[in-house]
Amino acid sequence: MANLKEVKNRISSVTSTQQITSAMKMVAAAKLKRAQDKITQMRPYSQKLTGLLQNVSAGMEDSSDNIYGQDREVNNVLLVVISSDRGLCGAFNNNVFKAAVNLINEKYSYEQKHDGVYILPLGKKSFEFFSKRNYNVVDDYYGIFGDLSFDQAKVAAEYVMKSFVDGGYDKVELIYNEFKNVATQILQVEQFLPVEQVEASEEETESSFTNQEYIYQPSMQYVVEELIPKSLKVQFYKAILESNASEHGARMTAMDQATDNAGEMLKALKLTYNRTRQAAITKEILEIVGGAEALASDG
Repeated sequence: MANLKEVKNRISSVTSTQQITSAMKMVAAAKLKRAQDKITQMRPYSQKLTGLLQNVSAGMEDSSDNIYGQDREVNNVLLVVISSDRGLCGAFNNNVFKAAVNLINEKYSYEQKHDGVYILPLGKKSFEFFSKRNYNVVDDYYGIFGDLSFDQAKVAAEYVMKSFVDGGYDKVELIYNEFKNVATQILQVEQFLPVEQVEASEEETESSFTNQEYIYQPSMQYVVEELIPKSLKVQFYKAILESNASEHGARMTAMDQATDNAGEMLKALKLTYNRTRQAAITKEILEIVGGAEALASDG
């Protein structure tokens, strides 16, 4: 039977932990509301801008007109792996890391053997994971969530875009968690560069928006030079916002489960405590009765 003091100490420890997880759940819920509002407002704009970009890119007769859409032989690959700065959010980070490692082993194994795979971690957990495993890590932007804003994301996006245009990377992919709801995050692996030209379906071809000819003002070159970089930066920022909202949702769910588990553990510990206390009292009563009987027999 467990010692009463040990059980009491465990009850105190679990109660303290439950209070912490409950507080963390409420903090995550507050942060989630703000993050969810941001991504909800960003999605329509991003989707419309991305669709416009794809239509304009598909309408170009010469792919060389779009410096961000040029397909080259892939020798160097950049994977932008978006995680969180802190843990205690369930499998949120591990799912992203596992997807990145699987992508490298299955799709870019040749490039990895020839030292051609690079990691751009966004989030301290991502930086720590890939640095410890000796990947080629670009360590300039992993603290982006310390002061998350479009201006901060734009700096990282401009580095990626410039490196692609200069030939430093031949392909760039984003790996992140897309926010669906509090309990569900959808793992996404998206090609960021080169810009993919999406072939329209028959229904889309018949629609006026997809099949229309654009009038470029002041010129096609000017519109492309302005529209495509802006669209790419918005797409990059949207992926970061998706991951940020997913992180808070995952942490809220994890802390809620931890609080419930602590409650179940407290019930079991209190039951053990009461049984142990009852056994100790019974033992004392038996000792008293035994002592009284011994005195009576001596008399």
